[in-house]
Amino acid sequence: MLAITSFFEDPVAVFLVGLALLVLFFWYFATELERRKKHIGSALLVGLTALCLTAIVPPKEKLKGGIDIVGGASFSLQIQSKEGANGEPMPVTKEQVEQAKIVIEKRLRSIGYPEALLYQQGDDGLMLQIPGVEPREAEDIRVVLTKVAKLELHKVSERTNEPLGNKTLAQAVLDGEQLVVGQRAYNHTYNDADGNEREEAILLYRRAALGGKDVASAVPSPQQADAVAITLNGEGTDKMIALTSKENMRAGIDRIAIVLDGEVVSAPVVNQTPLGKRFIIEGLDEPGEVETLANQLMNPLENPLEVGEMRLISPTLGEAVVKQGLMAGGYALGLTLLFMVLYYRFSGVVAVISLTVCGVMLFGFMAMFGFTFSLPGIAGMVLTVGMAVDANVLIYERMREEFAAGKDTRTAVGAAYDKAFSAIFDSNITTLITACILFMLGSGAIKSFAITLIIGLSASMFAAILGTRTIYRWGMDLGIVRKLSFMNLIRAVNFDFMGKRKAYAVIGLGLILISIAGMVTKKDTMMGIDFTGGTTITYQLGDVEAIPIGDIEAALSELSLSKQAYPQEQRNPSSGLQLSVRCATEDSSAIDEKLRDHFELLGAKDTKGEYSIDASIEEVSSVIGGNFLKQAIIAVICGLIGIMLYMTARFEFSFALGGFVAMIHDIIIALGVVVILGSELSLIHVGAVLTIAGYSINDTIIVFDRIRETLLIRSGSILKIMNEAINATLSRTLITSGTTIATVAILTIFGGAALRDFGMVILVGIIVGTFSSILVASPIVLWWSSKRGRSLRQEVLATTARAEAAAKTP
Repeated sequence: MLAITSFFEDPVAVFLVGLALLVLFFWYFATELERRKKHIGSALLVGLTALCLTAIVPPKEKLKGGIDIVGGASFSLQIQSKEGANGEPMPVTKEQVEQAKIVIEKRLRSIGYPEALLYQQGDDGLMLQIPGVEPREAEDIRVVLTKVAKLELHKVSERTNEPLGNKTLAQAVLDGEQLVVGQRAYNHTYNDADGNEREEAILLYRRAALGGKDVASAVPSPQQADAVAITLNGEGTDKMIALTSKENMRAGIDRIAIVLDGEVVSAPVVNQTPLGKRFIIEGLDEPGEVETLANQLMNPLENPLEVGEMRLISPTLGEAVVKQGLMAGGYALGLTLLFMVLYYRFSGVVAVISLTVCGVMLFGFMAMFGFTFSLPGIAGMVLTVGMAVDANVLIYERMREEFAAGKDTRTAVGAAYDKAFSAIFDSNITTLITACILFMLGSGAIKSFAITLIIGLSASMFAAILGTRTIYRWGMDLGIVRKLSFMNLIRAVNFDFMGKRKAYAVIGLGLILISIAGMVTKKDTMMGIDFTGGTTITYQLGDVEAIPIGDIEAALSELSLSKQAYPQEQRNPSSGLQLSVRCATEDSSAIDEKLRDHFELLGAKDTKGEYSIDASIEEVSSVIGGNFLKQAIIAVICGLIGIMLYMTARFEFSFALGGFVAMIHDIIIALGVVVILGSELSLIHVGAVLTIAGYSINDTIIVFDRIRETLLIRSGSILKIMNEAINATLSRTLITSGTTIATVAILTIFGGAALRDFGMVILVGIIVGTFSSILVASPIVLWWSSKRGRSLRQEVLATTARAEAAAKTP
């Protein structure tokens, strides 16, 4: 095993194995010979599974947990623009973003955080995650991150102390009463000979004589404990000699100002001319200030950084999240597998193997490419299970139809896979479109969900289409599979769904209006801090009695807060009680201190004198919150447009319009119900909304695919054919929706606060989407085709003819 693991750790070996598997993959779909497909499929199945297994061994080393699982700190950093020569802000360039990333990584390594994860977010943003950081360390890291360390040396103007009335010229310029071309006034704080703190106004020449690029090294001074020793490079030394030459400066009279990040830290008199390559910055009295400044001067930023969002997850909360996620995922997966085996028998066992391969591939590729597992990622995994089950159910229900038509096992299995392929492909592609848009436009949490979903959907398509088909080929060739039997709890029906379309139009419109009214009524409180800015303080209380919300509100009312604070308690079966308070960022410290003083449980300390219950803090600035809201709206719009375009290209516009209206219907009602129930909308809900859109289209495409298939082979009333198609897919719709609703319900109940909010939106969306795919999408298709005065059958025939002609064109 060690030899195999070492082999796969070799990048060249992994590349060659991956290339071989890719060749086999294309060869599989290129060949028409069943025997060859069986052997190639087997090689792919074994090869990919082995590759992914070796990627996750040993799991503790290869599988990386995000900060919401192992605890730590997360910072959303916004790169600020520099001022140009005319004082106007200059756009942030790609080079400046790369420079900021390099500097941050160097600074973090130098203070002992080499495992930090840093990646770009948008055009001028960075997301930094540091697993394992204690909340008390986060503020020191924030200082390290935001210190620009822009060092400049300026000559002090000879006119600084020139009298002007009862002031000096420098003071008049500083007060805005005078203007000196080419010079700028600063306030300089210093200690006099007696150690007393003094202030003076000084005039500096605007043009810097030396800058940070001229510094060769910056280290704590060995001779002076409160100083940093600066050594200039060759170019910097030449500039210093030129600046302090006898022609430019008078020894004992003229001064040089050392300016750090726009503040004068010292302005000593030049006692000898010229000066050389070394000087010191002194007066650094705070603990650790000398070492920090030396590090920053060696890694200066070109552009200032602003921390827009800061999340602090205590290890206690992280452990609770792991417990919640594992319990939710385990229950959901166990229930799904049990149902599949009981309902589909041998085929259910094949589905279990398929889901196992899908899981191994998901974990393997996450480990192989260094992606971290996070709370939204767990949600993506659970959703992947639902989509994988959907693909298997779709194939098996097609088999049931083929068996009912009197076909033998081999023919029925082959026909089921052929007929189900287009529906599986279309439904998964639409969900992949939303996942890719989330990845491109989303923030850290949403990216994690999108990455997991993209990998999971790709793995589930491989396992469901290629993996299970290979198992069936071996089973039939070896004589193991002679006859397949399934349970049949949902009998064939012939409901007049289309006849109820007007009644449901009234009901659907009413639900939409109620949802919109609910969101309008709660518009002031429906947006979470992701969008409005602020801080959420979270305490993981565990298995204790609840602290009455009224008592918390009473304690908070004794404080003078800039904005109203909103406390909330949530109890999870797996991890116990969790208390959170949403408040203005400037009030967070006072609120934390008040709650710890007022409630004995929160104020209890351990033997080390530290609080027994850590506070996890999530902080978002109002500016970043506004940007998040803008990005979220863009992500949703782009996702809907992407799905609409794909539907139009793949089907006719009538179908695309029906699917689009059904999506909007599902999204509005899902969000409305969640808001009416009292939840705040956050970034995770953006992922939920686009997931609902993808799931809604997934469900709708199955119905549309059957309608189009029937229109191509049957004549008669369009309304009757639509009813037949809906009834024919009803068993698949109810089974898939039922299993997915069950898994998401478990996620909602056991998944903790974040997964609960995500799961609630998805749960409502799936329930509403199940009905909309039947009672909204298809009636819209019929209405639009009739409104245009064209036959839907003729549209389908024309589209099919164009597709066939394009396929034949060399």
